[in-house]
Amino acid sequence: MDGSVWLGPNAVLAFKREGYKWSDINLFELFDAIRFPGFIKMALKYVGAGMQEMAKSALIPLQVKELQKFIPDVQDYDVKRGPAGVRAQALDNDGNLVDDFVFDQGKGDNALAKNILHCRNAPSPGATSSLAIAKMIADKIESQFNIK
Repeated sequence: MDGSVWLGPNAVLAFKREGYKWSDINLFELFDAIRFPGFIKMALKYVGAGMQEMAKSALIPLQVKELQKFIPDVQDYDVKRGPAGVRAQALDNDGNLVDDFVFDQGKGDNALAKNILHCRNAPSPGATSSLAIAKMIADKIESQFNIK
């Protein structure tokens, strides 16, 4: 196409649910995330790797140093920051990433609630697997709501 090379992605904690930049911060949402027991356990387990990834995400020279392991001639001036994405990832109470789909039926006694299916976790690569995911969701709906 245009000859450009895209590197990434890495995954770091966003400071806001829809935070695409380091300056996107919502203290309420951030506090809500970091006080979750599962997050605390995961953070303690991977504090070194997590801090390293956050530093590489924020500071291009650190990322370039890592890239030079694979492309020795790459320099800071060869690299520019690309677009960011946000992807939610479910975490269990023990600090483990939930690597599967999580479905819940609506709650409550009204008819609408009983006819709702929530997908609370859709692991990566969501878009790459979109047709397979659509079939899985259709099968789940068919089974849950007795649709034939």
